Amino acid sequence: MKKLSLGVLVSGNGTNLQSIIDHSRDGKIDAKVEVVISDRKDAFALRRAERAGIPAFLVERKAFNSREEFEEKIISILKEYNVDLICLAGFLRILSPRFINEFKWRIMNIHPALLPSFPGMDAQKQAIEYGVKVSGCTVHFVDEGTDTGPIIVQIPVPVMESDTPDTLASRIMQEEVKAFPRAIQLFAEGRLEIKGRRVIIKEKGGSK
Repeated sequence: MKKLSLGVLVSGNGTNLQSIIDHSRDGKIDAKVEVVISDRKDAFALRRAERAGIPAFLVERKAFNSREEFEEKIISILKEYNVDLICLAGFLRILSPRFINEFKWRIMNIHPALLPSFPGMDAQKQAIEYGVKVSGCTVHFVDEGTDTGPIIVQIPVPVMESDTPDTLASRIMQEEVKAFPRAIQLFAEGRLEIKGRRVIIKEKGGSK
């Protein structure tokens, strides 16, 4: 079986990137990270990629005259590496409709909350301030909204009375590194079917 080719976009530490690399290396997912792109030169994710022998590119917004040129550069790299699926692993930029439609239903994002609750930035802080008892993480397909795409995988995480945004973020991250590889493997197996807002997970062999 041919491995799924992944392109990972990331802005920061790259914890989810490392999990995807590890799952691939250990044969736990039928996918391989072919290229990593970051919009920040200080992103530790770039070093993670280099240590794993994965081509890594810095594409900074300030190097381009427009958002369109910036995104076209990223698109060109992803196409050069013939990626099948794009993973947004802490990529802190909103993608344009042009970008999203170029890779329609081939972009996944992970978010540290149980969507549709607490979209956007500071999801853990939002959850604590709202007073919810359960938060978690969500892997979803990317559409033209902000954290509004069809949901693939969700894992709940209890919110403790003593939680701060940082402690909650840490516990949610422990589940994120499981959720993203799970969603990637479902995609690799051809088991995801989008019907309106719903993602139907088919059983192996194609039946529901």
